[in-house]
Amino acid sequence: MVQKLAALALVLLVSCAATPRTGEDQDPVPTYAPSAGLAVGEVGADRALIWSRADRAGFLAFEVRDARGRTLGSASCAVDASTDFCATQPILGLAPGVEHRVRVTAADAPLHGIPEGAQCLEGSFVTAAAADDPRPVRFAWSGDLGGQNVGRDEQLGFAILPRMLERRPDFFVALGDMIYADGRIEGRGRFGNQQVPGAFEPSFQLEDFRAHWRYAREDAGLRELLARVPCYSVWDDHEVVNDFSPAGDGRSAAPATPEVHLMPLGLAALREYNPVPPAGPLYRSVRRGKHLELFFLDNRGHRDANDLRDDGPAPKTQLGREQRIWLERALAQSDATWRVVISSVPIGIPTGSANARDGWADGDSGTGFERELAGLFEHLRAGGVNHTVWLTTDVHFATGFEYTPFPATPEFKVHEFVAGPLSAGLFPRQELDPTFHPRRRFFHGPNAEPASYGEALGWFNFGLIAIDAAGVLTLEMVDGHGKTFHTETLHP
Repeated sequence: MVQKLAALALVLLVSCAATPRTGEDQDPVPTYAPSAGLAVGEVGADRALIWSRADRAGFLAFEVRDARGRTLGSASCAVDASTDFCATQPILGLAPGVEHRVRVTAADAPLHGIPEGAQCLEGSFVTAAAADDPRPVRFAWSGDLGGQNVGRDEQLGFAILPRMLERRPDFFVALGDMIYADGRIEGRGRFGNQQVPGAFEPSFQLEDFRAHWRYAREDAGLRELLARVPCYSVWDDHEVVNDFSPAGDGRSAAPATPEVHLMPLGLAALREYNPVPPAGPLYRSVRRGKHLELFFLDNRGHRDANDLRDDGPAPKTQLGREQRIWLERALAQSDATWRVVISSVPIGIPTGSANARDGWADGDSGTGFERELAGLFEHLRAGGVNHTVWLTTDVHFATGFEYTPFPATPEFKVHEFVAGPLSAGLFPRQELDPTFHPRRRFFHGPNAEPASYGEALGWFNFGLIAIDAAGVLTLEMVDGHGKTFHTETLHP
């Protein structure tokens, strides 16, 4: 009964206030379907966020119904150029593990609910199961979309995304580099195919960042995926500029200047175009039933400069003090069967440059972030938190590892699975940092640059994780043709 009441007590608030009724005899308001689609994100047991964008100043109206078609709540909110006509609508008071349907429409005047016959976009989502519910859960993750002049194919769009939708995941983790704000997309792609060119240059002002996001949101496959599969969005470097940190987030190429900080602009555009909290930290956790809790890191916004050496009295930090303390406590307090850490940069693959490492590993350069990660692993070992699973991207090939960070405690393991790219250049390499004693489980990357877009699709990839009612975790890696190229199982 409590859950039924909660479902009926739907509350819509914060970014869009519900519009009060002024009478039932109001004139009909013409509506139109937002062209940029809708997205559902940050789904928890009792909440979600809905995103959409109008193509001009006016009003967006949101409506949520249950599986029987009964309206649970609606809201209308004004949009204008200050947010590039985007709006994100929080939904609270939902019941866990329940299917919901979403409609969104746009109009030039306020709407008091969505009228019958309105031109709408429709979507759906299922709220997360309660923390004691052992029902199975299945999700996808990957990153790297539209990089190195691998944009929307003229005929197929981002061809891998329909393959992901076919697998019907409960949600999708968009794990960074979901735009390449520092790049271009031309009419002829990296792999020789004709593609939709991007009407933008590398970003140095807010409108440039927005243009990159608009390009991605125009893809039919991405629109369909985001309407049918809830997402959790994470950023990495290319949402701003390659390998950025707060201290190094400028571009030297004109018309940009190194002195101008781009991170605030990139972050503003990210929040405008994704169903993420409109304020506050990007690191957070979400519980998805008895067997799964996800911990989303912000690997960008709090880090020290990449070229700073990691040999001072205290370790250099990628997470920042507050995020590191939060992560240690949250992992220790979780009673989920599987604690899954979402990190946009890999553990054991050196990235960045030889004198300015961008990921956790230093590759013998002395400039990585290994001491901070070693401290975290030590904290987990001391607290009995074993077998964490880390999901990463960034390197543009798929692989996986089992780490034994402490030879004296071989039973303490860390698992890492690397996915991507969704649609970008391919840069496989075998180089590994030995610090945490990696054992490679699989490798998926070409020996040479693909000669065609169709060949490249065989190397584009995403990961799927399914956890059954008994807590058994199955990993499946899928390429851009929809073919599974690796599976493995982990037992609790």
